[in-house]
Amino acid sequence: MSRIVMEQTVNVNEVSRISAGTVIKGEITSPNDIRIDGRFDGQVCSKGRVVVGEKAVVKGDIICQNVDFWGSMKGNFYVKDTLSLKAGCTVDGDLHVKRLCVELDAKFNGNCKMITEGEFDKLVAGITGAPAPAPEK
Repeated sequence: MSRIVMEQTVNVNEVSRISAGTVIKGEITSPNDIRIDGRFDGQVCSKGRVVVGEKAVVKGDIICQNVDFWGSMKGNFYVKDTLSLKAGCTVDGDLHVKRLCVELDAKFNGNCKMITEGEFDKLVAGITGAPAPAPEK
């Protein structure tokens, strides 16, 4: 029996990338998806999906719609929809998410709070001083 998989198509030029070997310190805000394979120290804020690769290291908070996380992080997640902690990842920090998916061998040390979209908006406004990022339509 065959399976049909529907995927959202994303233009490669609309994805911000921090490549392996790259080190960035500061704050990044993007209306598009972000992929991190290097090292990022600071706050990541995206209106879309954030993907953190296996060798990536993040120190700081990630605020976004959805996250696929394979790397290492010291900081907090604020996720409006789904956080997926993948096998082999390490997270030291708190999770504020609507949905959580944890694979076997993912490591998480911190507190987890399941939140609504309204709670997300209030949390993000308190952290950034600005309204929460709304997804592009």
